[in-house]
Amino acid sequence: MSMKINPLNAIDFYKADHRRQYPTGTEYVYANFTPRSSRLAKMLPDFDEKVVFFGLQGFVKHFLIETWNEGFFNQPKDKVVAAYKRRMDNSLGEDAVPVDHIEALHDLGYLPLRIKAVPEGSRVNIRVPVLTVVNTDPKFFWLTNYIETVLSAELWKSCTTASIAYEYKRLLTQYAEKTGAPLDFIPLQGHDFSSRGMSGIYDAAQSGVGHLTSFIGTDSVASIDYAEEYYGATGVVGVSVPATEHSVMCMGTEDNELETFRRLICDLYPSGLVSIVSDTWDFWRVITEFTTTLKTEILNRKPNALGLAKMVLRPDSGDPVKIICGDPDAEPNSSAFKGAVECLWDVFGGTETDKGFKVLHERVGLIYGDSITLERAQAILTGLTAKGFASCNIVFGIGSYTYNYLTRDTFGFAVKATWGQVNGQGRELFEDPITGSGVKKSAKGLLRVEQTADGFTLFDQQTSDQEQQGAFAIVFENGKLIRECTLDEIRARLT
Repeated sequence: MSMKINPLNAIDFYKADHRRQYPTGTEYVYANFTPRSSRLAKMLPDFDEKVVFFGLQGFVKHFLIETWNEGFFNQPKDKVVAAYKRRMDNSLGEDAVPVDHIEALHDLGYLPLRIKAVPEGSRVNIRVPVLTVVNTDPKFFWLTNYIETVLSAELWKSCTTASIAYEYKRLLTQYAEKTGAPLDFIPLQGHDFSSRGMSGIYDAAQSGVGHLTSFIGTDSVASIDYAEEYYGATGVVGVSVPATEHSVMCMGTEDNELETFRRLICDLYPSGLVSIVSDTWDFWRVITEFTTTLKTEILNRKPNALGLAKMVLRPDSGDPVKIICGDPDAEPNSSAFKGAVECLWDVFGGTETDKGFKVLHERVGLIYGDSITLERAQAILTGLTAKGFASCNIVFGIGSYTYNYLTRDTFGFAVKATWGQVNGQGRELFEDPITGSGVKKSAKGLLRVEQTADGFTLFDQQTSDQEQQGAFAIVFENGKLIRECTLDEIRARLT
């Protein structure tokens, strides 16, 4: 999955000559990566201002090791240096950026950087750094902030996706406990539908693993590949089910839609799970007439090895809350008035939890994946609860409206240098723009993060000895991964 790129070019142009702009005698630059604000994050009202840290190991393995080795260190020096010089000369002007430091780095043969971080899967308070990075060789002080662009680009999305996935899991857990729904269903209740809306398949894979830190339901095959390759994932990494799309249903024609349903549940998938998109023409007809006509066939489907034989209907248009829970403005006692869950209950019935909430018959279910957000998911769960239905009657397909409407500013992630050394003397660096809102106010000096009862707490202006203490541990040093974690370990931290 390595990008065929000269990793030297994974920068903003302004990074290219910062080396010469630092004071003469600069030896070390020490920076951090921090979520600075949640003001743009559309989280649940009781969000506790903590962000899930995730994605560093994938970045280290894929970019800092694989891409740098394949695209730079293992290539002939004259080739990669010439390519870099051509890029700089053509865009910034001939000889605008010297290349002697690039030649020296190639001669060294590895990235002289040290990255320390809290464990992946940690939930870290806003304004607390999740990692620090510093050069290990004074000749390469420029490297610390040279990688800022790619470090930010590769990590903010993974952290943000994992944080939002955790919020969905927390929401589903709240309603499961409230309505007596089984807690072991929750890992399947949030299903990743986001891949097609991402900025390329690598972005889809990388972001999709963020979802997998809290769930196993996914339609992103590439995310499972990424999790296995970079996070040692084994066993049940992600699961899905056979499912139709609108082209399948349309090809069967509207006049024969009932027979398409019959063929799917009886011939193609006589056992196990099958998800059928149901709003191609008249969803309410499907969920009332078709289900009644096919009731015997649906109930007689055989369980698979896991004991499952469920037909899942998938509405894919309209107001999600009204489709699932009912529209109070619709004609009284109509299908639209009742909503999908109640309509299915009328046909199939079901059971009750120990808290008295209704659960649809095990042979039928619903998944909704159009325009789902945390706010809409909460509204649906609230609506179902008010109607006396348990939370487990719905699976959410979490896609574009959740994982694609994000930016680096969702949690204000930024890389900032807070300490440096010039001619043997340490300097505390600090940013607090008088024209700013306070979001860009930085920590100062060397940093230490301690885990407390309230999460993680930042201590700045630390001595060298103090900086060695706390929750940060070395993850990457001098071209090598020092500390490795697995997806299972990350999931355990988020339990």
